[in-house]
Amino acid sequence: MAEYASWGFEEGAEIAPGRTVLKRLGGGNRYEVCLVWDDALYALAVAKLLRPDQANDEKALRDLEREIEVLESLAHPTLVRSFDAAPDGPHPHVLIEHLEGPSLRRLIRRDGAIPLPQLLPLAAHVAGALQYMAQSGYVHLDVKPDNVIMGLPPRLIDLSIARTLERAAETRGPIGTDPYMPPEQCVAHPEKPIDPAADSWGLGATLFHAIAGEKPFPRGTGDSGVERFPQLEQPPGELPPQTPAALRALVSDLLEPEPERRPSCAEVIERLEPLIAELPRKLKLTRRGAIGV
Repeated sequence: MAEYASWGFEEGAEIAPGRTVLKRLGGGNRYEVCLVWDDALYALAVAKLLRPDQANDEKALRDLEREIEVLESLAHPTLVRSFDAAPDGPHPHVLIEHLEGPSLRRLIRRDGAIPLPQLLPLAAHVAGALQYMAQSGYVHLDVKPDNVIMGLPPRLIDLSIARTLERAAETRGPIGTDPYMPPEQCVAHPEKPIDPAADSWGLGATLFHAIAGEKPFPRGTGDSGVERFPQLEQPPGELPPQTPAALRALVSDLLEPEPERRPSCAEVIERLEPLIAELPRKLKLTRRGAIGV
């Protein structure tokens, strides 16, 4: 496992006035994540900090400020919320809500395929958040099981590479997480700019993983081309035979190589509605995405 630069915070360390570390939670190559107590909120929260070797990097700071801007611009029941930010302090960070519950990926690794009564409402929640983002002028670009927290309601997290539609259209890949990226995110294609259809693909790849218990494409072994991105030339694997035909068709359509042929996330909700209505618990889904019993 890679070792990243760490602030080495101990319990009680102050990262900003009135904001103290309770424990370190992990993180990736750019960010260190800590559970903190915030006096102003008088509650637990999560601080997502640039690592010490990134804290003075102009690009890293600019990307942090862009993530803060996205978080401040969006408010949806299924999107992670932010409460504060300190991009100019000694420990540049954004403060986000502390979410209880495992990630979808952890559930898949522990239990295998997710049962339909749990999966279908989850899919509708995430699709609703992505449609809201699209209507607000943003794309997420990193929809994957790691970024879905299985709470009530579930939450879509990590807006670190989310961007406006204008900026997305100017972005040239690769950007995102390899197995969940559509072809236009894998390699630059002037005739296929990145837009909300990329999030439809990410949702489709995430649903495939949750239904089958494995990713839709075999893991690449190389650094470029089809070795790294088999989705550029190969169709996805087969879903389990017991998968309802309507759900199978929906996932297949979401993983369509041509962006213009993928359904929007609003259309995803419409196609999920009759499947959810057939569930034993009689879950209902309105056309606006609200789910009730």
